[in-house]
Amino acid sequence: MPTDLRSMEGHSSIAPAVIVVMGVSGSGKSTVGALLALRLQWEFEDADWFHPASNVEKMHSGIPLTDEDRAPWLAAVAAWIDKTRAAGQHGVVACSALKRRYRDILIGDRTDVRLVYLKGGETLIARRIATRHEHFMPQSLLHSQFEALEEPESDEDPLIVSIEPGPREIVEQILSALKPSQSR
Repeated sequence: MPTDLRSMEGHSSIAPAVIVVMGVSGSGKSTVGALLALRLQWEFEDADWFHPASNVEKMHSGIPLTDEDRAPWLAAVAAWIDKTRAAGQHGVVACSALKRRYRDILIGDRTDVRLVYLKGGETLIARRIATRHEHFMPQSLLHSQFEALEEPESDEDPLIVSIEPGPREIVEQILSALKPSQSR
């Protein structure tokens, strides 16, 4: 049975049209984001799909992306967010969004876009990445992701969720945190 958050009172009086699930590579963004979208019956996109081929090749070769490399990618993800909102639809997008300035592009003053940060330690995530196959982000770039990470601050009103539990439990925690207060 889907969970309906359209009447949800989150960080503002506006229910989220889009949820951005962020974290470093290997934190479970794609898995959690897809499961969350499935539960909500919302559209799911993975920001990895928006990377131009040149970015994928760089990452596959172990070369970290520059902000210049990321600019068209972030613009494409933001355009998807705006298209979803303009159509009156709902969506979940999994995106690393490691730096504040990237989140400002994706979320900015969009009060109907909510940030969920999947937080975990480098050792745990390195173990998870070691078991992944067929992903263009090599484990060798993980440390650079942690170096680049600017954890969301309170003024971004992030929902911070530990990646210690399994993906389904993480989704349940997110849904529970996003539900309207029962005390009204």
